Amino acid sequence: MDSETLISIAIVVAIMLLVGFPVHEFAHAFAAYRLGDGTAKLFGRLSLNPIVHFDPIGGVLLAASMIASSGAFGFGWAKPTPVNPNNLQGGRQGEAIVAAAGPLSNLVLALAGAIPLRFALANPEIQINAPIIVDVLQLFVYINIVLMLFNFIPIPPLDGSKVLFAALDRQTEYQIRPFLEQYGFLLLIAVFFLPPGNSIGGQLLFPLIDGIYGFLVGG
Repeated sequence: MDSETLISIAIVVAIMLLVGFPVHEFAHAFAAYRLGDGTAKLFGRLSLNPIVHFDPIGGVLLAASMIASSGAFGFGWAKPTPVNPNNLQGGRQGEAIVAAAGPLSNLVLALAGAIPLRFALANPEIQINAPIIVDVLQLFVYINIVLMLFNFIPIPPLDGSKVLFAALDRQTEYQIRPFLEQYGFLLLIAVFFLPPGNSIGGQLLFPLIDGIYGFLVGG
């Protein structure tokens, strides 16, 4: 890996830790607050302050995955936002709205990054004179798309599971929710690591990531 790529990765990791992750968790907290649950506010999480959302393991994993993949893939997390579903208006639908708010904030960030990226890609002089700007924007848009789609996977503890449960009838939810919540983490490992080097999750997720990236950025 050349030094320019490493610098670009370092900048993107810093932006995600200072902006991306805090915005994601703030979106959860804000949606919950608007729906009647002040738990996140009580714990000081209704804030864009990156310090209150920082998780050391999730931050290190983001940096490690970005470096190991040379910027092709990044995965990490912030400290989960505390939410009491019993306080939310709308029951399961309210819980789904709170859950979806986080990944949707990543989509908004990807859109925000795609606008200047489109401009940069349309101007060759920028690519020649300031290639690191293009690299950083590309990584920023890509990682936000990754986090948005990954978090929407309907397997606990990911946000998509709450959306799934809200869409199911009560009886079906009661039947599958305990199993998914007990074995969700193992299911995620199986989906994204088996078979090795060509996982089922990767085959499904990466074409979606590339498609959304191409749509946002163009070409």
